Amino acid sequence: MHIPGKIIGVKVEPLLFIIIIALILSGCAAVGPNYTPPETTVSETWHSQLEKGLAAEEMDPQTLAAWWTTLNDAELTSLIARAAAGNLDVKQAQSRIREARARRGIAQAGMFPTLNFSGSDTWTRSKKEAGPGQTREQYSGHFDQLYATGFDSGWEIDIFGGVRRSVEAAEADLQASQEDLHDVLVSLLGEVALNYIEVRTYQARLATVNENLKAQNETYQLILWRSQAGLSDELAVQQGRYNLESTRAQIPTLHTGLEEAMNRMAVLLGEEPGKVHEELIKTEPIPVPAPKTAVGVPAEMLRRRPDVRKAERELAAQTARVGAATADLYPKFSLNGSIGVEALSINKLASNMSSTDRWGVSGGPRLSWAIFDAGAIRQNIKVQSALQEQALIQYESTVLGALEEVENALVSYSDEQDRMYNLRAAIQAAQAAAELAQNKYQAGLTDFNNVLEAQRSLLSFQDQLDQSKGNVTSNLIRLYKALGGGWAACGGEQVNR
Repeated sequence: MHIPGKIIGVKVEPLLFIIIIALILSGCAAVGPNYTPPETTVSETWHSQLEKGLAAEEMDPQTLAAWWTTLNDAELTSLIARAAAGNLDVKQAQSRIREARARRGIAQAGMFPTLNFSGSDTWTRSKKEAGPGQTREQYSGHFDQLYATGFDSGWEIDIFGGVRRSVEAAEADLQASQEDLHDVLVSLLGEVALNYIEVRTYQARLATVNENLKAQNETYQLILWRSQAGLSDELAVQQGRYNLESTRAQIPTLHTGLEEAMNRMAVLLGEEPGKVHEELIKTEPIPVPAPKTAVGVPAEMLRRRPDVRKAERELAAQTARVGAATADLYPKFSLNGSIGVEALSINKLASNMSSTDRWGVSGGPRLSWAIFDAGAIRQNIKVQSALQEQALIQYESTVLGALEEVENALVSYSDEQDRMYNLRAAIQAAQAAAELAQNKYQAGLTDFNNVLEAQRSLLSFQDQLDQSKGNVTSNLIRLYKALGGGWAACGGEQVNR
C-alpha cells in the first residue's frame, strides 16, 4: 500500500457542498415504474346457488380462523394444533421467512457507508554485488521490513434509486414469504382435517362391513341348516358362502386404507408413522357440519387468500427490480476516503509517529458511468420487464384459480348432501327388501338369489352412505380451505426467529 509522505490537504467547503448536494439528490424519486396494485374486478355474488345451509353472509373472522372448531371434535382440534407446531413444511416456510428477512438486511446495507480495515507486513531483501577481488562469502545483504495499516471508506449515494428499488424488492419478497407460510398453513390444516375424516370414514365402513358380515353369516348358517334338513340344495349353500366370503374380502382393503390414513396423519404432524395409532384406533363417528355456513362474497375471499396475496407481493417485488435494472443506465456517485500509516517498527503503529514515518489522508467524490456495454443494461431491463409481465399473469391466474376452487367447493358441498339424502332413502328400501326376501325364501315363495341380491344391495348402499357422510364433511373442509381460513389462528402472521 502506497501512502503519501505528507498529509494530503482536503478542502472542507467543496467536499461538504458535494455531500449536501448528494444527499438532496438522493431524496429524488427513484427511476423505473412505481408499483400500483392490480385492479381485480370480480362478481359481487357467487355463481353457484347457495343452498343446503350455505349463506352469502359476512363471515365471522374468528370462526373462519378456527373453522375446525365448528365440527365439535376435540381430537381434531388437538391434531390441528400439533400439526401447526410440528409439521416440517411449516418449519421450512418459517426458515424461508428468516432467509428473506436476512436478504432484506443485505439490501438495506447498501444504503450506508462501508468502512474497511487493512494491515500488512512487507519485507524485501537486498544484496550488494561482489566487487573486484571479493569472494561470494564477502557478499553483503540485509532485510527491509515495512508495516502498514489503515482504514478505507466508501459510500455510493443512491441518487437514481437503484439501491432503494432493491430494498423495495427485498421487502416485497419478505412479505411474499410470509404469505407463503400462511398458504402452507391453510393447506396443512385442510389436509389434517381431510385425513382425519378419511380415518373416521374408513372406521365407519369397517363397522358397516362387520355388521353386514354378521347378518350374512346368520343367513349362511340358516341355509346350511336347511340344506342338512333337506329343505334346500347345495347351490344355495355355495351361494350363501360366496356372498359371505365376498363381504369378508372387503375388510383387508379397508384396513389397509385405515392404516395408510393414520400413517399419513402422523407424518403431517411431523412424527413417525404409527405414533397416532393408539389415539385414533378407537372408532368414532364422522364429524357432522354445522347446519349453517356463511361464505361471504368473492372480493372478501380474494383479500384473504394467502396465495393471492403472495402472488401480488411477488408482482410488487418484480416491479421494483425493473427500477433497479433501470438505475444502471445512469451514473453512479460515491464518496471515498482513506487514512493510512506506514512504519519500520510495528510498535510505532500504535504510538506517536516520528518524522521518519509516513502517514496520510485522502478522499473525494467519484463518478462512474457505463458508457458502452453493447446493450447489456437495456437487455436486462427487458428481462426484468418480461418477468414483471409474467408475475402479473401469474397473479391473474391465481385469482381465477381461487374463484374456481370456491365455486367447485360450493357445488360439491351442496350436491353431496343431496346424494346423501338419496342414499338414506335407498337404504330404507334395501332394508325392507332384504327382510321381505328373507321371509319369502323361508316360506318357499322366492328364490335364494333374491335374498343374496337384497343383502348385497343393502351393503353397497350403506357403504356408499358412509363415504357420502365423509364427503359432505370433507367438502365443507375444502370450502373453508378455498375461502382462505385457518392460518391466522395458528400464529401465521409473523416469524421473528
